Order: sequence, then C-alpha cells, then structure tokens
Amino acid sequence: MTKTIILCDCLGSQSIDAQKVSDATGLACPMMFTEACGAQIEQAAALIAKGDVLIACQQEAPLFRELAEEIAAPEPAFVDLRDRAGWGDEGANPSAKMAALTAEALLARPAERTLDVVSNGACLILGSGEAALQAAQDLSATLAVTLLMPAPQETSPGLPYDIVSGTLARASGTLGQFSLRIDQFQQIIAGGRAGAQWTPPKDGALTECDVILDLSAQPALFAAPEKRDGYLRADPGSQPAVAKAVLGASMMVGTFEKPLYIRLEESLCAHSRAEQAACSKCLDICPTGAITSAGEHVAIDPMICAGCGACSALCPSGAISYDAPPVSDVFARLNTLSGTYRKAGGDTPRLLVHDDSFGSEMISLAARFGRGLPADVIPLSVPAPAGFGHAEMLAALACGFGDVSILLAPRTERPVLQSEAALAIAIAGRAAVQLIDVNDPDALSENLYGEHDLARVQTPILPLGTRRQVTRLAAQALQPEAEMIPLPDAAPYGAILVDQDACTLCLSCVSLCPAGALGDNPDKPQLRFEENACLQCGLCANICPEDAISLTPQLNLSDEAFTQKVMHEEEPFACVECGVLFGSKSTVERIMEKLAGKHAMFAKPETARMIQMCDNCRIQAQYHSENNPFAGKERPAIRTTDDYLSKRKDH
Repeated sequence: MTKTIILCDCLGSQSIDAQKVSDATGLACPMMFTEACGAQIEQAAALIAKGDVLIACQQEAPLFRELAEEIAAPEPAFVDLRDRAGWGDEGANPSAKMAALTAEALLARPAERTLDVVSNGACLILGSGEAALQAAQDLSATLAVTLLMPAPQETSPGLPYDIVSGTLARASGTLGQFSLRIDQFQQIIAGGRAGAQWTPPKDGALTECDVILDLSAQPALFAAPEKRDGYLRADPGSQPAVAKAVLGASMMVGTFEKPLYIRLEESLCAHSRAEQAACSKCLDICPTGAITSAGEHVAIDPMICAGCGACSALCPSGAISYDAPPVSDVFARLNTLSGTYRKAGGDTPRLLVHDDSFGSEMISLAARFGRGLPADVIPLSVPAPAGFGHAEMLAALACGFGDVSILLAPRTERPVLQSEAALAIAIAGRAAVQLIDVNDPDALSENLYGEHDLARVQTPILPLGTRRQVTRLAAQALQPEAEMIPLPDAAPYGAILVDQDACTLCLSCVSLCPAGALGDNPDKPQLRFEENACLQCGLCANICPEDAISLTPQLNLSDEAFTQKVMHEEEPFACVECGVLFGSKSTVERIMEKLAGKHAMFAKPETARMIQMCDNCRIQAQYHSENNPFAGKERPAIRTTDDYLSKRKDH
C-alpha cells in the first residue's frame, strides 16, 4: 500500500506544490489541506484511519496522536515542513526542499541502544544558607534528603531530613551511583535536651547517593557540570535558579534510560603501545572526563559520557564512533536530502546542521516571526553538532550541497568544530564550511540570506564506508585534479619523513605502529610505509631512538597512497659461514667496531667472528666451541639389562 502524506498550507500561509512533493517522494497526496487540525479534521481522520500516514505538521502532532488513538488507527509519522521549509523566503519555490525533508523523514532510523539507570531518590544537598535549608525541606517529601553543611550549626533534631557536617573531599559517579568521601564528618546525636549535639569529627567517611544538589556557591564538583546526569547546581542567591534545580531534583527518582552514545573498538585504538604515548585526542577533548587511559587503548564510561560526539569527530582510526545514531545513518540522510532536492527540480542545496533543541527552536522562531530559512537551505537536525566532523562535512559537499553551515548551541564544543571545519576547508579546497555562533533568530536568517559562493560537484558520491574512506572519496570528487593536498597540523592523514643518515633500521617503529602503516621486508633490511594507513598518531616519532622520523600532514589522493614505499634500506650483510643474508652491513660493522676485542665476550678472534654470523651459525659455533655455555656435564653411560645381570653374578 502506498504511503499517504497529509499536506496543509496552514491557512494559506505557505505555498506547497503537492504534485512535486508527491512525484519526488512517491507518496500519495489525495488533497491539499488548509486547516487539517480544525475545519478539515474529519477528512484528516479518514486518511489516518487507513493507516501508513505521514503528516506534514509537527506543531499539532499531539492532537493527531490523540485522534489516531480515538479512532483506533496506527499512530502516524510526522515531518515539520512549515517551520523548516514553508515559512521562509517569500517568492521562492520551497517544493524541492519540502520533498527533500519528506524523503528524509521516510528513512528507517536505527534503534537507540540504552541501558537502565535506577535512582532510589537518595539526595545530597550541599550548602548552609537559607536556600539550602528550604530546598531540603521542600525535597524531603519526595526524596531521602541529607544536607551537608561545611560546619556544625545550631539546629534541632527530628527534622524530616538528615543534617551532617563536613568537607566533601571527593565525588565521582553519576545519576544513581555517586560515590562520596567526606572529611571532618560530624553527625547530630539524636538524644539529649535543647539544641542538637554533634559527634566528634572524623576523616574518610564514605557514602553514596543518587542525586547531588549543589547550593554551596563553590566551584563545581565536576568538569562540564551541566553534562553530568544527577548533578544539579544553582546560585543560592537566585530564587528562580534554585526553584528550577529543586524541581529537577524532585523528578530524579525511578528508572531512566541512558543512551549509549559511543561505540569503542579497542583493537583500532592508537592510544599507546609498549607504554609509549601516541594518540590522546579523545582524552584531551572529553569535557566530562568519561574517557580514561587503559593501557594500549582508552576506556569510556558510558554512564558519564554526555554524548557530545567530539571524540568521534577527532578519532583518527575510527576506534571511537558515534552511535546515537551511527555515522552511516548521517551519511544516508545527507545523500537522501541532496538527491531528492535535485530530483524535485532543485539545483544546489545548502546544508544547515543544528542540534535537536536550541537549533530547532531558533529555526522555528525565525520562521514564525522573521524571514525564516532560504528556500535552498536544508536543515539537518543532529543530537550532537560537535560529532559532525570533517568527514561528515566533506560527505555533504560531495553529495551535492553547495556549502555547509553549522549552528552552534550554547553547549557545543567549539574548539573541536573549529579544527574540523579548518580541516574540511583544506581538503575541499574552498571555504565551503562556516560556523554560525548566534543566539538571535534574525541574525541566523541574516547570515544565511547573505551572499554565498556556491559550487556543486559534477558527479555526487554515494557516501558509504568508514569516515576515512568517505573523506578520501569526497576529496577526489571535490578536487578531481589534485594528487596531494597539504593539511593543517594534527590532521589524521599524512606521511612520514625518515632521516636516512640517522636511521639504523632498528625497526622499533614497525613493531609498534598501531595502524600497520610501517612495515619491514623479511628478505632485505628495509623500512616500508603505506601512507593511506597512517593515522599521524606520532608513536613512530616518539619511539625512534635516533629521532629519525618526523610527520608530514597531507592527503595523498593518488594510488601510490595504497602501496608500500621504501623509506630507507641498506646493503644486507652475508653470514661469514653460510652466506645467508641477515641484518644490515652498516649495523654489523658498527657492532664489530664497538665490541670486537673490546668486550670480554668477544675478546678472541673466534668469538668476535660470531658477530658476523647468522642466528643458526652463531648457535652452532657456540655449541661446538670450548667452554660451550650450552654444554652440561658428561652424561653417564647407558645401563642395560645385561649390566644389571652381570652385576648380580658378581655378587
């Protein structure tokens, strides 16, 4: 059965070409509504009753869900065409844009991975002023409240919440599993007359809680406190802020679903090898401290991870990937939006990336009270704009978008997007990516309606594969004539330079390279390098004992990037006994110069000669030499049955 779309021009406030939308998306459009949520709701109900309906109105989604429930029909799907496409550039035809957004809404979205978090309502309040006391009183009806004061105060026993005194020395964890250490800990002694008495102070008191309400006016307990689930912080001098925090704390009881934002493939991680440091980009950028070192790879605490996506954008190997939704879903949406826009008669669309809350609200306000979005600007909502890295930016351009704009939300990690945008611009060869950092809807519209130098690829790509693969494919489409693109420092693509005068071919870099970009030749003393595999993690440069290796950030688009290039080689040395080639001639000669006749083990000519032998010949020479270190005592003669019988006869 063909899916049906309900299009409504919202009392004639927008222009919709229903036929274009239907042709480009394959959806049936029986009629054009003018007031589907009011005067024409019976006709809308008749279509909803048939099932498999997409309603082009997000504002009245609750109304249509209730309607579907009343008539026992399947719940319809929704797409916002009015704010995101219908209300905007007057005189321009938004049909191609509407078709693109409709086609995107039809894509099957992957299910979100989650885990359950249980909060039993144990709440710790930090503070000692009137605001903290009142918050404890207000929350005591719904939560098990403990008020932690910095010092004992005059109070009375029997309050509906607990009061303790001390200094919070350590706090870790998240909603439902905070762990705390309190020094100078004192409790109220329940018995006695008059005011409360306090126990003697004690250090090292350990406890746990589910929620922390910080009204202490002190620095936050955690990095990026607004991203820590279960940690609420407010200025005790601001009544609205305190009231909002108290309301938030009162709702943190029960079982919650925590999204698993990040997927980690430990085997791909280039964090370190043999206790030598390599890539630490994710560790350096994580705002919540959810990423820690775990030897040769990193570890991610899913309970602390706030899903900003910065680690995914920066990871050079793809060991860390955003998973809510996965990057393949983003690539599919980009391809659908651009392809459907062109299919519906559009030419060169532009992309506006924004988050689900701040950005969506900005677009809605701009549409309702301002100029809205231009007809060629297609909005793409993502949960974490910082996770929209250079690979996604380049994929959008190579899919057919003329440029990419990213609307920054107040909590967006700006340094990450700034570096990723610079990398995307370098690879694209033009300033096709911009970051919009405004909080006024009119300023957003003004930026997007300005002059833009657009260029569309001749042959759009189909973005499939890993982020590195898509980046390379996009670069070839955007700069078809280029073979080598210089990149900014710290780019995850590039080559190495080897100082051949310094390199001794010790091959320590080969054994530790996490990506397998460096290799050797079992038949010759060679150092080989495959540029396409290099992550520019820097481990080879860090581990090289001669400091012979340096990094060169660049993107090689030629086929040579997939071949092993000899970076350094030397003449092999032939074993003086059997002639088998082993090692390099310069290394053997250097060892002979330093050890022959100068070291106790190689003082004699016959022992020094062993340095010039291969492994097999050296073992043979040692075994047959005098004072053989492998030789044991002389073995006793083998005793046979005849020996035992003759011994009996003698007795």
